[in-house]
Amino acid sequence: MSNIDQLNELLSFRYATKEFDPTKVITAEEKSALLSALHLSPSSFGLQLWKFYNIEDPSLREKLKAESWGQGQVTDASMFVVLAAETNLDEARVDKWIARLAEVQGAPIEKLAGYKEVLMGFVYSMNETQKVEWAKKQVYIALGQLMTSAALLGIDTCPLEGISPIAYDEILGLKDKGYTTAVACAIGHRNATDRHATTPKARFPIEEMVETV
Repeated sequence: MSNIDQLNELLSFRYATKEFDPTKVITAEEKSALLSALHLSPSSFGLQLWKFYNIEDPSLREKLKAESWGQGQVTDASMFVVLAAETNLDEARVDKWIARLAEVQGAPIEKLAGYKEVLMGFVYSMNETQKVEWAKKQVYIALGQLMTSAALLGIDTCPLEGISPIAYDEILGLKDKGYTTAVACAIGHRNATDRHATTPKARFPIEEMVETV
């Protein structure tokens, strides 16, 4: 099987899993790989305006389930991740990133002054609400990478927007940490009783959705 065929097969395998089998646990190695995939996600300017909360505490899962329309994926999935956006994007936060960039790439901070100026120009063009919304958009890039990475490992996922972000923030104490819930994702293995697993994937014809100009 070619790499292209394999990719198409794995992406066809992926679906928003409605029922997880709580008896099927993903391995520690798989969990580590998925968390690493999140960590390596691309972001605008490389700022990484996010934090990912891997929720393992059963009592926390139950509390979050109550604020997720009672969706069973929250507690039944082997792994449950809350993806949060940073709420404090200011010059100090930019300086923190510039310092990290200089450290990793072995470049003097002075040589990154032009890059910082461009970055700050973009930051100053937004009000506080726009900054948070922009950060949330970055979180969805990471969500996409997480779901695709899981599919490549033969692991099921279900992104969850049917949640109360305000309640999630309160339960996890995110406001005081400078973050706010954007979306969540359940990860594990599908239950054999989930009829959605064999439901044909419905998409508009690719000719309608993709245009080459």
